[in-house]
Amino acid sequence: MFADARLIRVEARLLNLAVIAGLACALLIAKTLPLAIDAIATTAEPLCMAADSAGSPLDRVEPIGSYALPNVAGKRVTIVRVFYGPGGFTRPHRHAGSVTAYITKGEIRSQLAGGPVETFKVGQSFFEPPGAIHLVSANASSTEPAELIAVFVADEGAQLTTFID
Repeated sequence: MFADARLIRVEARLLNLAVIAGLACALLIAKTLPLAIDAIATTAEPLCMAADSAGSPLDRVEPIGSYALPNVAGKRVTIVRVFYGPGGFTRPHRHAGSVTAYITKGEIRSQLAGGPVETFKVGQSFFEPPGAIHLVSANASSTEPAELIAVFVADEGAQLTTFID
């Protein structure tokens, strides 16, 4: 009986330590999460510029993540989701670094300067070299939304998107 009571006390202490550790982790996450979200938002802010850069009130850019590349000094990878409403588009622009886009919903029309207009469907991707002028970036449908994930690799602190007037 004495051994059982001692075992119960040991288990209770372990449970208390687990609860305290869990609360400490939750507190740490609660303190650092806003900083991480702010860092992502600040890095992706150049992508989320004025509303006059798009063609639909449903068009928007949502930051997903931004990470320094530890094996490439001074470079950062930034990932965003681009939502185009029906008929939505982004006016002509260029990017500071390389961009790979992957279509996740609908169809996207795209044209780089010097190239043809192409239409990309769900599961397809396209690449933009640094500084290429992106003349057409648009939802191919006037009735359905479209989405893509864009992955940028650019210099740390670079303005990722520059609109062309």
